[in-house]
Amino acid sequence: MAAAGRSIKEQARSGRLAVTVLKYLTLIVGCLVVFIPIVVILLGAFKDGKEFANTGVFELPKSWSFGNFKTAFFEGKVLLGLRNTGIILLASCAGTILTGTMTAFVIQRFDGYFTRAVKGLFLLATLLPNISMQVTVFRIVSKLGLYNTMWAPIILYVGTDIISIYIFMQFLSQISVSLDESAIIDGASYPRIYFSIILPNLTPAIATVLIIKFVSIYNDFYTPQLYMQNEKLLVVSTVLYKYISSTTIKWEVVFAGIILCIIPSLVIFLSLQKYIYSGLVSGSVKE
Repeated sequence: MAAAGRSIKEQARSGRLAVTVLKYLTLIVGCLVVFIPIVVILLGAFKDGKEFANTGVFELPKSWSFGNFKTAFFEGKVLLGLRNTGIILLASCAGTILTGTMTAFVIQRFDGYFTRAVKGLFLLATLLPNISMQVTVFRIVSKLGLYNTMWAPIILYVGTDIISIYIFMQFLSQISVSLDESAIIDGASYPRIYFSIILPNLTPAIATVLIIKFVSIYNDFYTPQLYMQNEKLLVVSTVLYKYISSTTIKWEVVFAGIILCIIPSLVIFLSLQKYIYSGLVSGSVKE
């Protein structure tokens, strides 16, 4: 009986060990899948054209020259792409935060037939595939005279971001209504409640939406390529595409441009990630 008990414990221990080994093997494979392409691009960005063509992808550069980065930044129009992308990002993120938090505040705090209908329409809009409405959207953008302007992607990024509204609504449900009621008793108006109570307590949600919005806009190729054909309106994604689609492709310069385009996204993510799960709202009201 004792031997059978030891056998069962050993089998359970072996099973837990196998699960642990499998878990870490999965993590290692996932890390390799993510980091190997980045390492290849990083090493290739520091090689000249001859060295890039005659050496292996994992061989270290001999000179570690920064000339490719200079070429990509100025001649490859990466600087232009970063500037245009930054303008679109600032306008789109500011518009999303302002309209999204206001809309979520009204829907979450004022329960009625109108807000329920709006919430249902938002839910219906999330079920519609974006690609099926592109012809209509393109005609509307053209009729408004926004084609080949930065306003086209900005309005589309702000106006179609329903997911952000639901994120704000989820965080708003954690903010006690008693804060609003106390402010109203003290004579505060709803705009004052929004700017003084709601908006500061939505900092974790705003950080989450900013990261999601930044990554989606920064990596978006379809919208800028469709609505901004002017060479002066190139963004990060279309700059690299234009350079690759040219007659002579210098891959070492393209790799340098990719590294330059990765840096802003990495900095933003590392700067804002600590706010995502921070509990700024929890404990605001003592029961």
